[in-house]
Amino acid sequence: MNSKPPKIRMRGVCKAFGPKVVLDGIDLDVADGESVVIIGGSGTGKSVLLKCILGIIQPDSGLIEIDGVDVSELSSAERDELMGKFGMLFQGGALFDSLPVWENVAFGLIQARGMDRDAARTIALNKLAAVGLGPEVGALVPAELSGGMQKRVALARAIATEPEIIFFDEPTTGLDPIMGDVINDLIVKCVRELGATTLSITHDLASARKIAHRIAMLHGGKIIWQGSVAEIDQTDNPYVDQFIHGRAEGPIQMQVSR
Repeated sequence: MNSKPPKIRMRGVCKAFGPKVVLDGIDLDVADGESVVIIGGSGTGKSVLLKCILGIIQPDSGLIEIDGVDVSELSSAERDELMGKFGMLFQGGALFDSLPVWENVAFGLIQARGMDRDAARTIALNKLAAVGLGPEVGALVPAELSGGMQKRVALARAIATEPEIIFFDEPTTGLDPIMGDVINDLIVKCVRELGATTLSITHDLASARKIAHRIAMLHGGKIIWQGSVAEIDQTDNPYVDQFIHGRAEGPIQMQVSR
């Protein structure tokens, strides 16, 4: 029997902002090497969940463990060390406009790990190659890139430190369907080569189907369904069924002014 703890474990995680309850007892495990995608409507707390794991937001209650270690018990130095396990692809890329592309990719290597700039540049160019971008792109600035190229650069930055855990925040937002599929393929390739554990949030069902081993749906502050990619089309959960088919009518009610 495998006694290895989940890479990420959440139990009873709650977070409210004033009277608005965003997370209401989240239970979720992500196994080592597993890719889990969280789906759900806008404003359901998907980004808040990621920020709680990262320690950017402190949950009101509940347990979050990384590799079996309760992150709430860590000292500042221990938390800084833990952050070295993470990589992240931010929604919109979040590249630094004032830095050349290679330095964007190498940012964590230089700033967090104190790596020599020449060595960091070599790694950055290798990671750009891994996402299909040549060394000439490294000298450009983000404003000179298309949206798809910016997303590739952001992916290269997410994998530059060869993290154990990668978060993907709406990785295909703003891309056309073909470029979105290119990014999905690159995510699958890069994650497989790293052997990383991934937790993603997205509205894009095509993306979720391609990059996930398991999909979980967040609604009303709770994980209301989770299962394999194949199972999502067979579920009788009315919330999941409405969401994946994009129906206005159903148990999920959107507030629309009339």
